[in-house]
Amino acid sequence: MSLSLGRRLLLAFYSALLWLLVPVTLYHLVWRGLRQREYLLRWSERYAQLDALPDLPPGALWVHAVSVGEVNAAIPLINALRERHPGRPLLITTITPTGSARVRSLWGDDVHHVYLPYDLRGMVRRFLDRVRPALAVVIETELWPNLFVACARAEVPVVIANARLSERSLRGYRWMGPLIRLALSGVRRVAAQSEADAARFRVLAGDGARIEVTGNLKFDQPLPRASLDEAVGWRKAGGGRPIWVAASTHADEEAAVLDAHQRLREAHPDALLLWAPRHPERFDAVANRVRGAGLDLRRRSVERSPDARCAVFLIDSLGELPGFLAAGDVAFVGGSLCDIGGHNLLEPAALGVPVLSGPHTFNFAEITALLKEVGALEIVGDAAQLAAAVQWLVEHPEKARARGRAGRQRIDRERGALQRTLAVIDDVAGFPRP
Repeated sequence: MSLSLGRRLLLAFYSALLWLLVPVTLYHLVWRGLRQREYLLRWSERYAQLDALPDLPPGALWVHAVSVGEVNAAIPLINALRERHPGRPLLITTITPTGSARVRSLWGDDVHHVYLPYDLRGMVRRFLDRVRPALAVVIETELWPNLFVACARAEVPVVIANARLSERSLRGYRWMGPLIRLALSGVRRVAAQSEADAARFRVLAGDGARIEVTGNLKFDQPLPRASLDEAVGWRKAGGGRPIWVAASTHADEEAAVLDAHQRLREAHPDALLLWAPRHPERFDAVANRVRGAGLDLRRRSVERSPDARCAVFLIDSLGELPGFLAAGDVAFVGGSLCDIGGHNLLEPAALGVPVLSGPHTFNFAEITALLKEVGALEIVGDAAQLAAAVQWLVEHPEKARARGRAGRQRIDRERGALQRTLAVIDDVAGFPRP
C-alpha cells in the first residue's frame, strides 16, 4: 500500500499526537485500575511487549473484539472459524479486562489472547511481526489508522465484521474525515449489520470502499440450552415470586432502577430484582445503594443464590447473565435511560423474555424498531413508567409470554448473518469454500 505525500503527513501528524498522549494512557490505566484492579495488570501487552504470547506459526486467524459486547457478538463467528480452520491458531484481542475475562471463560486455552496494543506505528508493526496473521477480523466499530495501514502494507486483509455505525458515531468521526478515510482505505471489506449502517460507512469511506450488508451476527447466537436449564434453578431459588431483571445498567440510571423496584414492591412486596450492572467497578456502589434503601441484598459472589427474604440479587459475576435473564418475567436493558445509546436487546428477546428499554437506543436503532414492530419491546421514560411496565407484565403472564414468543420468533427469521459473513471472509482471505 503506497500513500501519497499528503496521506503520509496526515498519518505522521496523527502518530505524533498519539506519542504526546502516551503519558495520558498511563494515567488512564492507573485511574481505571483504582476502580477495577485488572487495569493495573498486563501493561506490557498494551505496549506490544507480548512475552506471554507463544510463538505462532504464520497464518493465524486474528479476531479483535474490544469488550464483552463485541466478544459475545463474535461467538458464532469465532466458533465457526475454529471449526472450519482447525489447523490455524486463533488469536483474540480485546481492550478491556472484562472482554479478556469473557474470552477466557468461553474458550480457555483453546485460543490465544492478548490485549491489542495502542495504535502507535512501532507498536503496531511489532504486534504484526509477532503474530503474522493471515487475516484480521475486527468486530463492529474499531477504526485504527496506523493498524489498518500497517495491515495493508503487510498484506494482511482486514474485514470489519458485524459493522455498525450510529448517527452519533458518524457525526463524531466526520470531523476526522481524511484520517478515517485513510484508515478505511486499509480495509478490504466492511460487512455491515444493516443498510443504514452500510450507508453511514459509505459516507465515511467514500466511493472506493467495498461495503455490503450481511446482517447482525447476534441473531445467529445459538439458544443457550444451559442458560434455560439454569433459569429453572434461579426461579426455584426465587421462590416462585415476581422476578424482573435489570441488565447492563449504568451509574446514571441506577437510582431509577432502584426507585422502580421499590414502587413495584408496594404492589408486590415479594418481588425480586436480579440486577447486573454493566461494569464491575459499579458492583459495590450498587450494593451500597440497595442497602441504603433498606432492602435485603444478596450477592452472587457471596451467597450464590437468592433466598426467600432477598429483595435484590446482585449479579456481580461475568458470563452468567443469560441464565438470569431467562429466569425473569421481564428484562430491562440499561444504557438506555441515560444517554449511552442502549445495549444488547437481542439476548433477552432470544430467550423469549419480554423486553423493556429506555428511550436512548441509538446504538441499536434497527433492532429496537424490529422488536417494537412485533410488540416484543416497550419503551419507558423514567422510574415510574419502568415500575408500571414491570408490574403490568408480571400481572398479565399470558400477554407477557406472548410478547416473549413474538420476539423470539422474529429473531429466528433474521438468522443467516453468520454464513454471509463467512462467505465475505473466505472471499477476502482466499480461503477455499467448504
